[in-house]
Amino acid sequence: MSMGIRDWRSATADWILLADNRLLFTVYWSLFPDHFSLVPNPHISRYNRPMHSSTPVTKALDVLEVEYVLHLHENTVRSLEQAARERNLSPSQIIRSLLFSLTHNSYVMLLVPGPDQISWQKLRRHLDVSRVTMATPEQVKDVTGYEPGAVSPYGLPRPLRILVDQRILEHEIVSVGAGIRNAGIILKRKDLLRSLEIEIGDWGVKTGD
Repeated sequence: MSMGIRDWRSATADWILLADNRLLFTVYWSLFPDHFSLVPNPHISRYNRPMHSSTPVTKALDVLEVEYVLHLHENTVRSLEQAARERNLSPSQIIRSLLFSLTHNSYVMLLVPGPDQISWQKLRRHLDVSRVTMATPEQVKDVTGYEPGAVSPYGLPRPLRILVDQRILEHEIVSVGAGIRNAGIILKRKDLLRSLEIEIGDWGVKTGD
């Protein structure tokens, strides 16, 4: 069964129908009981409403048997703060997946807490290069398959070296890109770390929530 639900009989669940006619559970109680207690009842349906289609991200997570919730925003997301608020998270729980260009056709992805800035000096030193630049929107689309603002470390068309800033470890629940705009994947930090081949280090500059 997708999403790794092992004891659904004891869980409070809602059914959702995916575009490919498979019935799956989204069991927020069993996945994230601590986080769920913070979610007002009117928000529950936002986590369980029908999805128009799956994405490469959700497909990759299903194959990996990672438990997750796909959050679809009702309105256009215009800020990090809005995305965090509507997902009932803090801004530092929103993970940005940033793509950097090293040399011709060589790229690296950095996962960093939403509000934090990048330490270019630390990044260059770790990568042992003299020059690192942010990838252009065209490069982001070509390398990841996703539009800027929807990038995720999951479902990539080709393997990428992935760095994770250590400040991500501060939260048990985090959110990454869903592969489509105005949406996000919410999952456990431990599942994020175990399901990706990553390098953890100090590459950010904390700016607060």
